[in-house]
Amino acid sequence: MKARFFLGLMLASTLAACGINSVPTAEENAKAKWANVQADYQRRADLVPNLVETVKGYAKQEKDVLTQVTEARAKATSVQVTAEDLDDPAKVQQFQQAQTALSGSLGRLLATVEAYPDLKSNANFLALQSQLEGTENRINVSIKDYNEAVQQYNTTIRTFPDIIGAKIVHGAKPMVPYQAQAGSDQAPKVNFGG
Repeated sequence: MKARFFLGLMLASTLAACGINSVPTAEENAKAKWANVQADYQRRADLVPNLVETVKGYAKQEKDVLTQVTEARAKATSVQVTAEDLDDPAKVQQFQQAQTALSGSLGRLLATVEAYPDLKSNANFLALQSQLEGTENRINVSIKDYNEAVQQYNTTIRTFPDIIGAKIVHGAKPMVPYQAQAGSDQAPKVNFGG
């Protein structure tokens, strides 16, 4: 009888400890991946003013497009989602929408460049175009990494035995993955080779 009691007690304490470390570890990993997403979007936002200024010198009649890009950048940088907001679908969606709007306006800006052969061969523009292309690739990788981390975290907090610690100790809630917005499958074209 005593052996069963101690075996039961050991089993209960083992199960109760589940999730104590794995839940916060998975959560911190997802938060770190989110920080990478934000850093890559910030890098893109930092490139926009230089790109706008370079194009402005050549394409004065494209004032509306330049204004749209500047306004979209301002909105994209004003929408902030902290690591604590990652379980709020509305906040994550607002961030995604602002970034999608900036992507769309950048795409329109870069499409107008086709009409300006001198701009397409300008060294500053070519350097900015290359940086933007690299940044878009970084954003895609960061989003993929973030979504994988969120999947890992959400799976951890929903599966036995980690669910015990997730609910009782941490009060864990599922995080929101980054999802493509309608029309976001049309990425900005940044390759202007001949």
